Parts: sequence; structure tokens; C-alpha cells
Amino acid sequence: MKKIYILLSLLILFSSCKNSSKNNSEKSKNLILTQKVDSLLSIMTLKEKIGQMNQYNGSWDVTGPPKDSTSINKVAHLEQGLVGAMLNVKGVKNVRAVQKIVVEKSRLGIPLIIGFDVIHGYKTISPIPLAEAASWDLKAIKKSAEVAAKEAAASGINWTFAPMVDISRDARWGRVMEGAGEDPFLGSKIAYARVKGFQGEDLSNVNTIAACTKHFAAYGFPEAGKEYNTVSVGMPTLYNIILPPFKATVKADVKTFMNAFNELNGIPATADTFLQRDILKNDWNFKGFVVSDWGSIMELEHHGYATDNKHAGELAIKAGSDMDMESYAYIDHLEELVKEGKVKEALIDDAVRRILTVKYELGLFDNPYKYCDLDREKQVVNSKEINAAVLDMAKKSIVLLKNEAINNQKLLPLKKEGQNIAVIGALANDKDSMLGNWRIGADNNTAVSVLEGLKKYKDNTITYKKGADVVIGKTFFYYDTKINKTDKSGFKEAIEIAKKADVVIMVLGEHGFQSGEGRSRTNLDIPGVQLDLLKEVYKVNKKIILVLTNGRPLTINWSEEHIPAIVETWQLGTQAGNAIAQVLYGDYNPSGKLPMTFPRHVGQIPIYYSHKKTGRPTPLPDPAMVFWSKYTDVDSSPLYPFGYGLSYTSFEYKNLKLNKTKISINEEINVSVEVTNTGNFDGEEVVQLYIQDVCGSLTRPVKELKGFEKIHLKIGASKTIYFTIDFELLQFYTANNKWEVELGDFNLWIGGNSNATLKTSFKVVK
Repeated sequence: MKKIYILLSLLILFSSCKNSSKNNSEKSKNLILTQKVDSLLSIMTLKEKIGQMNQYNGSWDVTGPPKDSTSINKVAHLEQGLVGAMLNVKGVKNVRAVQKIVVEKSRLGIPLIIGFDVIHGYKTISPIPLAEAASWDLKAIKKSAEVAAKEAAASGINWTFAPMVDISRDARWGRVMEGAGEDPFLGSKIAYARVKGFQGEDLSNVNTIAACTKHFAAYGFPEAGKEYNTVSVGMPTLYNIILPPFKATVKADVKTFMNAFNELNGIPATADTFLQRDILKNDWNFKGFVVSDWGSIMELEHHGYATDNKHAGELAIKAGSDMDMESYAYIDHLEELVKEGKVKEALIDDAVRRILTVKYELGLFDNPYKYCDLDREKQVVNSKEINAAVLDMAKKSIVLLKNEAINNQKLLPLKKEGQNIAVIGALANDKDSMLGNWRIGADNNTAVSVLEGLKKYKDNTITYKKGADVVIGKTFFYYDTKINKTDKSGFKEAIEIAKKADVVIMVLGEHGFQSGEGRSRTNLDIPGVQLDLLKEVYKVNKKIILVLTNGRPLTINWSEEHIPAIVETWQLGTQAGNAIAQVLYGDYNPSGKLPMTFPRHVGQIPIYYSHKKTGRPTPLPDPAMVFWSKYTDVDSSPLYPFGYGLSYTSFEYKNLKLNKTKISINEEINVSVEVTNTGNFDGEEVVQLYIQDVCGSLTRPVKELKGFEKIHLKIGASKTIYFTIDFELLQFYTANNKWEVELGDFNLWIGGNSNATLKTSFKVVK
């Protein structure tokens, strides 16, 4: 280690010992940490400070000599201490190589943060985040993030660009697969759980990694559902719908934020002072650092907001973007901007303090190679513990949409013996698509296919034909897939096995790369010729179980009308086939609930349960009225509402009670409801509480989710569920431009989805 680094360590140690006390309080810890950061900052040059604000992509072989001008330049900057973080460097061997350069060759030896998109797993893949949200199981979601962090940390990574907490009501936008759906209450709970899963209670623990809340803000509200498009929303929508999940992660002590590609009300988010400084760093007192999204500082010029990259760098740092990911704006221009007096060095110091603080909290100064243990990497990656957690998460993510009887007999759960089962669909035998998008650390074709999962049940006869390809040619993360729109040559074989089958399982939907970033769609039907295949099979055998695998809500009107059993399985990751088979056979009773509304037609989008009534709502008080809010060509209601999901058993709700019907400031209402398992299977139910503020200074939604609890009930068992309604639950961002509770009437519903009918009411009074 360099002498100057040793002297620095002694300086920090002296400062720490001088000011620490026997009382190991949080306050003293923070004081010591501040002193360490300030001590280091005091001996850094301006150029070295700016280097900490610079993040590079590790796209070359970092264990060998650089071969092109870009990588040569990046290595030189590493050696000069002009890089603060790297991304897309993975594996202990590679991480150690880049860490060694900065620690042993740069003047101060400040270690790197190593970032990676650990979105729903690193090597072992959990369900896509939208699928996990369908579980409504916060403990399982937290566990999923926890095992993802453990596996990534064992592979040298200490920072993930997750969770994505963007609320979206538009399934045309491909990145809905990466979030928690349409609702800010559910989204906030999940966002908090994911941060806690990634970061744990002690960020210095070698099994945890720093989380990154993204994308700040309103990325999920693009016009026309088109990726990277303009966003224009009012303050009530921003504060009441978009911001709550972001704020929840600050409460969870998230260490980093990422800003968004989009503009918001005319200002690109990367240069939005109101978002990053006024709200995030001032109002919410966020102590971590903000990283730009890939090239988003550079893109300020494309937006027409900056004249060139130098101007973009000036705008971004002033707005509160602390680290530049692959725009070269800071490293190329910030020093000059400071010398010209256009940027105050105090802004640089603030950004670097934030970055160095996270590095200290990760324990990188104590041991820059703490994430570089080859033995741990071998033991942890793809371990039994991680696969077990991933399988559990996958089963809980599945939503049963329909299970009607044919000749008084339901197709699900499947009988475990004596059945001739035809399995049809290219996705049934696909070991890659099930991994979904954003699984860049995983190896291709490592998912358990649906066919493999079904074949583990040995006492039925399985016959498989693909029927038709979903996509043509190879698929790549950064390139569009080519949908098969014409080739039906495999239909005949599929129809023949369907004729002979007792039951047909058809696995249809999107390929894993048909949703995700850059995958906006205007048509949400089942892609290509797959629906035609389903219709042809239906002509010869109506006993069909449709297994949907997709990354977003689809329009499946024909299927809902004709197919007796429909199971939404999303893209479930490494253990997909095992999870699907166990649910189809009833070894796990499906318990998932939709986190996004399923439309009847793409023309209904954006569609969401917590809409406003309008002046002429549906239904009108006067049914003879002709002019009211509706479509003339399709029913206005969704195909499947938010919170919807069936079980192999049934649940009855009764005895909804409030301990009082009027409350004033600082009072609470206790709510209770009795839920009974009235069916023939043990099962889980998500009990959901919805509230409507009847009249406000701003018009209010018809109802809003304000509580939920997932419970397990044995056959015939009952349980009383309790919720507490307090002022924090009832407040909203009002016409007074502040969070408050307004006096008046409130309606309350409890049930198994957003169309719950068990209802009562209460008042808020002075």
C-alpha cells in the first residue's frame, strides 16, 4: 500500500479514537464516519475528487492488457485515481483485477464501488420483479433480494442498480416487468422490503450490497407507453402516486439513487434541481449519493436542454447528480467549470463526501478485497439455499386467473396419475425465456423448463409438441426479438397429440426478451401465431389449461371467454418449471394477486383501479342518461382487476367491524374482519383493505389500497384480521400543497381484490 494511504489511515484512526466513546451510539458512529470522510477529502486534489464522481463500464478483459483506445484510457484513469466506480465487472477474478489497479497504483488507493444490475437475482434468477409483486408476500420478496445480494457479493459485486420503484399504469411500457405494478401503497411496501433485503441491517456485512432506488422520477409515466418518452404530470400525481415508493426507500436507508432518462414537465430528470436537491436531499434528508443513468448526462444535449456535454455536466452537478455513469461529462469538464467559476467546489465536495461515505459503510477501506474470495464464490453461487429461496418465491408469484369446471370437474389441480397430458408451446420447452429480461449475470439456458418440471411427476404420460416458435432466430439482451407471425408448420403435430389427450397444457406468452427496457408494444395480444394455435387446439379438445408466461399484462379476451383454466406464471427464473409444475399439480395452492390491472383492450390503457369518478361516472345515478364516461366498443371494466387472484379453495369474508365510526386528529380506528376457508384445500389469501376519501380539496380516487395481510388457513378454519387506520394512512398531498388529512366522510372495503364489496364507513371530525 502506498505510504500516503498508510499515513491517511493513521490520521483517520487517530481522529476516530480521539472522538469515539465507550458509548457505541449511532451518533458517535456517524461522527467518526464523518471525520474519516473529511480527513480523506482534505488531502484530495480537485482532479481526484472529480475522479470519484466518474463511473466507467468494464467492457474489456480487465485481467489482460487493454487493447483499444477506450480501454487504454480507462485503465490510465484507474491508475491515476480518476475512477470512483465500475459497472459490469463481474466475478471475483475480474473484480480483484480492477480493484488492485486503483488500490496499488493510484496515489490515494481509494477502492472502487463495483456496480451491477442485480435486478431479480445474479446467477440464480428469481421471478421478474412484477411477478414477485404478485406474491404480496413482503417476507419472501425481502428474502429474494437478500439471496440475490449474497450471491452477487460472493462474486465481487457490492452495489446493485435496484430496486426499480417506478409506478406504472401502462402495460405497453416494457419496463413494467421490473417494478411492482400500478399502486403506490403496495409499491412502497415492496420497495422498502427490497432495500432491506439487499442492504440488511449492516452494510459492512460481506453478504450485503448497497441498493439503488431508480428511476427518479416519473419514468413509468411516459406518453403513449413509449420507452424514454416525455412525461408530463401534475403535482398531485407526482406526490400522491409517483413519489411514495421513492420516499419509502429513503426510510429504509437506501444508499444510492439513480435519476431517470425522461424529462418531467419540461426538465430532464438528470438536471432537475427540484427533484434531486429540493425533494430528495433537502425535504427527505437523503444522505447517500445520486448516480446518473447510463449516459443520461450526455443526453441532456439530445433533449435540447444543454448546448454540449460541458454544459450538461454543469447542469447535472448543480441539480444534484453526484456520479456520472458513462457520459464523460464530469471527468472531461468539471475541473474546467470550477476554474471558470461556473461550478462551486463545494458542490464537488458534497458529492464526493456522499460517495466516500458509502464506500466506508461497505467496509471497502478496511479491506478493498473483502468481496474477492474465490472459495466463497464457489460455495455460494447457485447453492441449495439460494435455489430453495428462488423456488419458494416463484411458487408464491403465480396467479390463478380462471379455473372453471368442465362436466362438473375442474382441470386444476391436475390428477397425479393415470392421465395422458399433451404439452404444447415452444415456451414449454424453453430454458432461457423463463429467466426473463434483466438477468445479465446468469448463464443462458439455465432455467428449469415447464416440460422438465412436469416430467418429475412420473405417473402421468406426457407428450410434447411445440406447435409454433414464439420468436425466429437468436435473441439478445440489447436487440429486438423477431416474432414468428407466419410459420404454422408445427400446428398439425400439436393438434394430433391434443386429440388424444385427457388434458392439454398450453404454455404461451411473451419471450423473456419481449419485455424490459426498450421493449414498448402497441399490441398486447399473445404474440405471433400462438393465439391461432390455441384456437386450433381448442377445436379438437376443450380441456385446456393455459399457462401464460409474460412480463406484462396481456389482452387475453378470447382465452378468458373460452379456456376453462388460465394460470399467470410470468417469467419465474431459474426454478420456473418446478414452481409451475408444483402449482399445477396442487402441491402448492396458488395465492398470487395481480399487481397490475389486465385490460380488455389496449385502447383502455392507462387502466388502473384507483381512477377518479369524473362528473359523469360509471354507473350513472340516472341510467337513462346517454352521455357518460364509457367506451362504445368495449366494456369499460378491466378483464381482471388489481388485486385479483383465485385459489384452489374459497374464502368467505364477514363480520366487518370498526371500533368507532368517528375520529379526530391523533386518533385511530381499529378494523376487524373474519375470513373463513370454505373450500376443500388449505390455502393462502391476501386480505385487502381499501379506503375512499369521499370529498376533498382535490378530487379523490374511487378507492385506494391502504392495507393488506397474507394469511394461511386450513380447510374450515377462520381467522379475524385486524387493521389500524391512523392519520398517516389517510393523508394525501392536498390543494394546500402539503400532506394532510381533510375532514369528512370515508368509505372502507375489505375483500380479496379491488372489487371488494364488504363495506362500511367512518368520519374524520375536528
